[in-house]
Amino acid sequence: MPLLSLGGMRYQQSWSDLPADQITATSQDQVRATVERAVAVGMHHIETARHYGTSERQLGWLLPEVPDPQRLLQTKVPPNPDPAVFEAELERSFERLGAQHLHMLAIHGLNLPEHLEQTLLPGGCLEVARRWQQQGRIGSIGFSTHAPLPLILEAIESDAFDYINLHWYFIRQQNGPAIDAARAHDMGLFVISPTDKGGHLHSPSPRLNELCAPLHPIVFNDLFCLSAPGIHTISVGAAGPADLDLHLEAVALLPQAPRLLPPILERLENARAETLGAAWLESWSQGLPEWPDTPGGINLPVLLWLHNLLEAWDLESYGRARYGLLGQGDHWFPGANADALDHGVSEGELLAVLGDSPWAEQIPDLLRRLRQRLGGSPSQLLITAD
Repeated sequence: MPLLSLGGMRYQQSWSDLPADQITATSQDQVRATVERAVAVGMHHIETARHYGTSERQLGWLLPEVPDPQRLLQTKVPPNPDPAVFEAELERSFERLGAQHLHMLAIHGLNLPEHLEQTLLPGGCLEVARRWQQQGRIGSIGFSTHAPLPLILEAIESDAFDYINLHWYFIRQQNGPAIDAARAHDMGLFVISPTDKGGHLHSPSPRLNELCAPLHPIVFNDLFCLSAPGIHTISVGAAGPADLDLHLEAVALLPQAPRLLPPILERLENARAETLGAAWLESWSQGLPEWPDTPGGINLPVLLWLHNLLEAWDLESYGRARYGLLGQGDHWFPGANADALDHGVSEGELLAVLGDSPWAEQIPDLLRRLRQRLGGSPSQLLITAD
């Protein structure tokens, strides 16, 4: 595996799996330019997914025309309660990609306990994938996930998978124990969506740029991820060839990471402490109910985390997108945003479930301010995107 993987989530023409005759030459030229650049700089691994719209189809047309003897190809297929449906989706992926063999297949989105059950039960999705593996059509089998940490750990502890696609980066380090567990089980591990889900670093705030100087925030985050023991590669979701430049800069600077990272990390942490205060940072997450136990399904842990990102580093673009996805994304982005507060959920109802929080009295007004700053139209729903 190379340090950088080319993710297929952003360069495709559409999030709908369009018929072939609706894909434009302009779009296909963009995919070609991106893949050609990736091959030229040694990004030999390409990863996409069955439900990344036109991505598989466009890659399938292109890959024979842009050969790479070292290419490693991966797609991701979601679990299904009916293994026959899962297998039909797998067939469709092979057809779209024009592939006889995939080096890697991920079960896409093990986000709920039933997804893991559908995958591991006798005769389930993993058994289908293993049969294809025995036939020589699939190499390694892993999984991707937006799940809570306990479920991720359960999937790792099953010893059923060769690798994991994981969300872990500077602004979101809660999955650190999953990295340790994956290392203990000798699993491959690569970080997915470090630029987009890592804080919309393709459009950073002036404050974040200042705090990360002399590095671009993308370069900082890449170095942060690639310096972590156990992480083998990070997936670069490029919309075009120029999007690879900063990631390549990060790889070139990797030997200097021990010198470059500490002063930036110190500035980021100091900015967070000065803005939010030590007392809040030590206890903001204490006593918060999980979203199913909150009136209106309001996802308090995520919303207060967004508050922290917004106040400390001005991650407004990311916060607005994530706020809009809450309540729209099913198990990919579970729970609701704060729109229901005062509009179906009263402050009293919210306070009734905040009895164990040392910040109970402040949280309702904090949510109102967050809603005022981040609210608006719901984000476009990309439920299958990593």
